[in-house]
Amino acid sequence: MENSRSVTGNEASTVKGTDPVDFVPARGAILRSPRIKKIQTTAMILLFLAAIINYLDRSSLSVANMTIRGELGLSATEIGFLLSAFSLAYGIAQLPCGALLDRKGPRIMLGIGMFVWSFFQALSGLVHNFTQFILVRIGLGIGEAPMNPCGVKVINDWFNIKDRGMPMGIFNAASTVGLAISPPILAAMMLVMGWRGMFVTIGVLGMFLAVGWYMLYRNRDNSTLTKEEINYLEAGSVRASKEPLSFREWRGLFRNRTMWGMMIGFSGINYTAWLYLAWLPGYLQTTYNLDLKSTGLLSAIPFLFGAAGMLLNGFVVDALVRKGMEPLKTRKICIVAGMLFSAAFTAVVVRADNTGSAVVLIGMALFCIHFAGTSCWGLIHVAVNSRMTASVGGIQNFASFVFASFAPVVTGWILDTTNSFSLALTICACVTVLGAMSYLFVVRDPIIDTKL
Repeated sequence: MENSRSVTGNEASTVKGTDPVDFVPARGAILRSPRIKKIQTTAMILLFLAAIINYLDRSSLSVANMTIRGELGLSATEIGFLLSAFSLAYGIAQLPCGALLDRKGPRIMLGIGMFVWSFFQALSGLVHNFTQFILVRIGLGIGEAPMNPCGVKVINDWFNIKDRGMPMGIFNAASTVGLAISPPILAAMMLVMGWRGMFVTIGVLGMFLAVGWYMLYRNRDNSTLTKEEINYLEAGSVRASKEPLSFREWRGLFRNRTMWGMMIGFSGINYTAWLYLAWLPGYLQTTYNLDLKSTGLLSAIPFLFGAAGMLLNGFVVDALVRKGMEPLKTRKICIVAGMLFSAAFTAVVVRADNTGSAVVLIGMALFCIHFAGTSCWGLIHVAVNSRMTASVGGIQNFASFVFASFAPVVTGWILDTTNSFSLALTICACVTVLGAMSYLFVVRDPIIDTKL
């Protein structure tokens, strides 16, 4: 093993990177060193801030929806195309992103990605027609592609398998916290500086954070670790080859039953999440005739429910695993239950007869879907070994966002055609149920490393 040396007595053994094929730590020897705790804390703070900026960017068009439609003369269907252009570009970019991440690591991939998406976010404030807007939305989607796979990779690299539920919950909750604080913050920014100034300001903030991430974070493979630190990081993990995934192995993932179950199932998660992200402010304004300030405040509430669902998932998963429940089974139970409950709440949103009940029902739908979605990402940690996590996460995200890209445009077309969101919400509930069935019946076995 490269850059390693044997020692005796009290001398520590240092290893640059890790190779779980050569080292399998003893069961129970999983104490964290102060340095590992510091690395974990720094990484989670940076990921939390990046996720909030990420979802401020994603929410900006949804919050400015009605204002932009009026100024640029766009229909609901055209707004749907703008929202879908982002999600489609984001989904397609997941394929090369996952493979590159397994080779280059989160430091450079998230650093570049964050800078690119923030640059295009700033450019969004300078557009003057539909075509220009489509192009910057595509650039925004490509730039944001590394975000979630990088988060999964960082947690997989720096946390023991038994400690990953809570950081995964915190990371996912950050995105929903971003969604929750976005409507009131973005609405206030629009009232002060207009929608163009809003886009430029949050784009510049993201570029500064990208520089901070690159300066402060270090990949695990480029870090010198002691034997005890490797012991903590690898205890209980599946053996894995250190060699990067070849194109043939990456292509072979598309022939794996579990991979397809995760792709189809996660599409149900993202269809629901993306519909509410894209159209919640517009739904409240259209259905209940709210002004921009009221919409911004009320739109925050359902996303706070979603954040609570993510955080609760972290507690539940870690508690069940520590009580002896098999990790893969634990994630599947949380996923299927959360998706079915979310579908039920979405189905009855159309029956709400006032703003308050609609907000609560949507909040419960988001609580349940994000509770399930957190376990979907956690499933990668327990069903896939470390050399494949970014690739599997990228493929999962690719399929789900390509499918979810239909949600905004279908919803916009239904709104233009029927002047109602009822059919769109019913379709959403059905898609969520189909996704749950995929996790229940198709996802059964871990994805095996063919190098072992």
